[in-house]
This record gives sequence, structure tokens and C-alpha cells, in this order.
Amino acid sequence: MFSETIELRGHIIDSLILPKVLDQILTHGANFKIAEIKIGKKRADQSFARIEVSAESSEALDELVLRLRQHGAEVAKSADAQLAKAPTDGVFPPDFYVTTNQQTFVRFGGKDIEVRPAMMDSAIAVDRKKRTARAVKFFDVSKGDEIVVGHEGIRVVPVQRSTSGTDLFQFINTTIDADEPKSAIIRELGHELQRARVTNAKIAIVAGPAIVRTGAGQYLVRLIESRYVDRLFAGNAFAVYDVERALFGTSLGVNPDLAFARGGHENHLRAVNMIREAGGIAAAVRKKVLNHGIMHACVRHKVDIVLTGTIRDEGPIPGVTTDALEAQKVMRVKLADVTHVLLLAAFQHSLAVASMLAPTVKTVCVDIDPSAVERAVEHQPLQSIGLVTDVEPFLRELAECIAESEAKPGDRKKQ
Repeated sequence: MFSETIELRGHIIDSLILPKVLDQILTHGANFKIAEIKIGKKRADQSFARIEVSAESSEALDELVLRLRQHGAEVAKSADAQLAKAPTDGVFPPDFYVTTNQQTFVRFGGKDIEVRPAMMDSAIAVDRKKRTARAVKFFDVSKGDEIVVGHEGIRVVPVQRSTSGTDLFQFINTTIDADEPKSAIIRELGHELQRARVTNAKIAIVAGPAIVRTGAGQYLVRLIESRYVDRLFAGNAFAVYDVERALFGTSLGVNPDLAFARGGHENHLRAVNMIREAGGIAAAVRKKVLNHGIMHACVRHKVDIVLTGTIRDEGPIPGVTTDALEAQKVMRVKLADVTHVLLLAAFQHSLAVASMLAPTVKTVCVDIDPSAVERAVEHQPLQSIGLVTDVEPFLRELAECIAESEAKPGDRKKQ
């Protein structure tokens, strides 16, 4: 048997770090012996555990320790990270370390260097001269870059549960199914967004076409007008649906208020053409071609609009980033300072954004598909709420809760 001693520190009990580590050990057919454990006596006290882990082969042990590090485990013996050069542009060396979105440190020259940004599914490039470590994607790496390989010298600091017991996100920490009540959670979420606005935190919305098609756009406009949206992430289709609705009363030829709408799919293409002719969304607002709707509200209230394209897009309209790699770069920059994200009925877009978020970003996912909600929030285990419901009643109730709270002087004083 091959063995290694690992250590866990922090709120490892109430953050479920210790149970996750032990489960990983057993799942991989390994054994463990708890050599030492100290549990904090008070809620704010941290705990400590030293665990001897053993496996049948050194390869199996190395793979297991790598997984345990992603839950915050540290190997008792300190060692510098191992580095290997990238063999060519866009290619990592074999056995490169794959990052999570948790805060990560690389030990180099006997000192820990924080990896920036915290980004999942990446490698780590180390600059010896600058003594820096950065997470890199395939398109970011050049031949000769020194990349971390193996798992030695890596320390991961996972987000831990708040000890205050008052954080909505860490208190809920689950997915609310379609048949469960949601009003209390939506009301508390409204208060959370109010606190975020007061502290100048950054709130982002990831919007899917269903917002427009269900008639929920009016409620998103109310949030934008009340300064509860700093950035809007969406695809070309969302923007065109909204513009079409504003210009012709339909979205993809359908009006949510009418059984039959005039124009049909032609309206979709005519909307694209009018925005292209105007020179873009902002230009269409300035020229008074576009006089209402979500895009109009974003321009009027200086919301940062981040639009990306797909192979299915009509047009696309000006301002849409159509290169997939360039879109990733733009989105990462725009998400860097975001503190709260609402993923609203935008499955594919939500997954893309969720994979780029820091683990401290508070995330709410709303979708009628339970599997979409589960997948979107799985990367934020202690900072996410999933609501399985239609987006229209969610946005309607959220906008109403915020409006009612702001209308009460007593509530404003509390905020």
C-alpha cells in the first residue's frame, strides 16, 4: 500500500468539506485513518483534521490526492510545484494540473503564489521572473510557457459556509422544485439585491429568449430602470426577439397576447434589418427607431450589454461578438468584478457564464427545466439558489417585491 498524509483546515464540518473528502477516498477504493482531529467549540471556531490516506498503487494515490486537493486538502509535506514547458502553441504538457474555480495557490521557491484569475478547466502558467501564476486556456498558452504538472505544490482554498447563519444563499443552498413555495425566497432575494445596490456591488443578468416570449420583458425593464442591472449577457437571438417585440409586437412571429399575429417570421428578419440599417442597438435608440423594450432600457440606463453569437443566428445585429474564443475573453473580463448573477431561462448561455464565475459570486438560476437548474448552479455549491419555475412569474414577483419594499420608508431605513 502507498500512503500520504493530508490536512484539512477551516470550517470543514459545517461546510461539508470533511464528509466530501472521506467520500472521495472511499469512492476511489482507498483507505483512510484519521490521525488527528480538532473540532471548534464555538460556531466561529475553525477545525482541523490530519488524515492518512492509502491506496493500492502510487498512480491511484496521486490521482486521489489530486481530487482531495480540489476540496481544500493539503499534503502534510511541503514541496514546490513541478513545471514543464508547453511543447507548442495551444498545447499543454502531459499531466498538466486542471484547475477549479476555487482560490488556488502554487508553491514556488518556498513561497505560495496565488493563481489569478480563479478559473475552472484551465492550466496554470508560472512566470519565474515575475513570480506570478495565471490560469490559462489552450488559446492563451505559447510554446515554452512553464505549466504546472502533477499536484505537488498546489493548495486550494474552497469557499466555506458562512458562520453568521444569515446569508440567504448559504442558508438555502439547494434547488427549489416546481411544486415548492418560492415567494419567501424571492422576497429575500429582493432584499439581497437592494443591499447589493446600496454597496455598489455589480449585478449581472444572463437572459434567455423566453423572457421576451413569455411577456416577462416588462418586469426586467422595471429592474433595469430601478438600477438593479449593471450588465446584461445574452445571445443575438434574445436581442432580436426584444427588438422585434418592440417594433412589431411579436417575438419570432408570435405575440404572447394574441392567438394570431400579423407578419409571422418575417417580422424577425425585418427587425434584424432595421437594426443593421440603424448601425446597432445604441444607434437605433439614438435615432428613435427603437423606443421601448429591454434593449432600449439598457441603452437609456447605461447597462453594459454583452452579446454573443451562435451558428443559428440571423444577421447578426451589430455589436454581437461572433468569434467564440473572442466571446469567451470578453465575457471573462466583463464577469471579473460581478458579485451577483441571475441566470434566467438561458440554459446554454447560463452554463457558459457559470463556468467563468469566481466561487464567491452569488448565483440564482431560474429555469423550467430541473436538469438545467442543477447543472447551472453546481459550480457554486455554497453561493447558489436554483428555482425550477417559469421565468415570467419569477420576474414579476421579484419586481413587485422590490417596488413594494422601496415604497415603504421603514424598509428603506433598514436597507
